[in-house]
Amino acid sequence: MSQISATEVKELRQRTGAGMMDCKRALQETSGDMEAAVEWLRKKGAAAAEKRVGREAAEGVIESYIHHSRNVGVLVELNCETDFVARTEDFRELARDIAMHIAATDPIAVSREDVPLETIERERTIYTAQVKEQGKPEHVADKIVEGKLRKFFEERTLLEQKYVKNPEVKVADRISETQGKIGEKIAVGRFVRFQVGQ
Repeated sequence: MSQISATEVKELRQRTGAGMMDCKRALQETSGDMEAAVEWLRKKGAAAAEKRVGREAAEGVIESYIHHSRNVGVLVELNCETDFVARTEDFRELARDIAMHIAATDPIAVSREDVPLETIERERTIYTAQVKEQGKPEHVADKIVEGKLRKFFEERTLLEQKYVKNPEVKVADRISETQGKIGEKIAVGRFVRFQVGQ
């Protein structure tokens, strides 16, 4: 194993918020590669949080966001397992980021499981009619309709949307990142978005 300096450990700790010993081990495991060490810690934290999936996330915060134009506002409930975590800056920052994201993207539900069946059936009917209009063969048409539905979920459900601050990841990934950092289950309970005139 390569020799790891205290400076490297300190830098990794500042970047990730992980404990000193975890940072040292991550750097040792990745031969001093800082980016790989960050990823190693994220995976370790995410794995620890994953073990807690069955646990109830009954604590949390209600966060609000009002757009600077004052014509869009959001309230979001973000849950975690303990009130201690609910008071941390990482958790509060995540809640603020999610509220801002909702204001910007106007999702219709937290996840695809929360989308009303009638909404899904309406979309499926529209896509089927569009594909028929294009004269596609039936065996191809079904795949196209399913693809369009998948895209609909990715664009309109919060967890599957591309995160506005970093479109390289989804909102679910942004939540997983914080979950890995704090080691507790995090879940979006519900949200409401208000827009003037709607």
